[in-house]
Amino acid sequence: MLLALDTSTAQVGLALYDGSQVVCELFWHSRAHHTTELAPELADLLARIGVKMNEIKALGVALGPGSFTSLRVGLALAKGLALARHLAMIGIPTLDILAAAQPIRDLPLAAILQAGRGRLAIGWYRAVENGWQAEGPATLTTVEALAQSITAPTIVCGELSAEERQRLARKHKNVILPSPARCVRHPGFLAELAWARWQEGKVDDAGSLAPIYLHVAGGVPA
Repeated sequence: MLLALDTSTAQVGLALYDGSQVVCELFWHSRAHHTTELAPELADLLARIGVKMNEIKALGVALGPGSFTSLRVGLALAKGLALARHLAMIGIPTLDILAAAQPIRDLPLAAILQAGRGRLAIGWYRAVENGWQAEGPATLTTVEALAQSITAPTIVCGELSAEERQRLARKHKNVILPSPARCVRHPGFLAELAWARWQEGKVDDAGSLAPIYLHVAGGVPA
């Protein structure tokens, strides 16, 4: 069984996956209490469904981009469990989780996370045979810059405020906004992505696995 942990942003997520089904899934919005909430919520979740830690053989963890502190909390717990229990560990970029929830269409896809101070972390994807493939690393932008850059039909999913959705919706001919439910980062998708990599033998070294941080060079985008 694989345990998935996502603490990239204010939304925290946990899921258990056995290769054929998501056994359980939990996500909530934390008010900057990731450190005190994550381990107790995990213990409660395992107790609720009657799963013991020794039944877990692998860990999938979201790598970011996201909040510096939040990412460190999730990665620290995952590394501690992996090293103490000799578990396989698989890191998945957070924007890949958002992309995985979207039906495959022959259109470009932009996956979005809040990056603070009016900035958005954005990753671009294209459809391939079995899912979405990232096109380059994640970058920083703003909703205005994103709206201006879209000149052809494009799917935009992820963490967007009501105001940001309204701004993008003005370009109704080119911006395709999935429903808010499809824009939630479901940890079950993280679990599926991590499971697939685990089965292919593509595991990460727990000691050296690092989060993905985006740094501003030359100021915040206008």
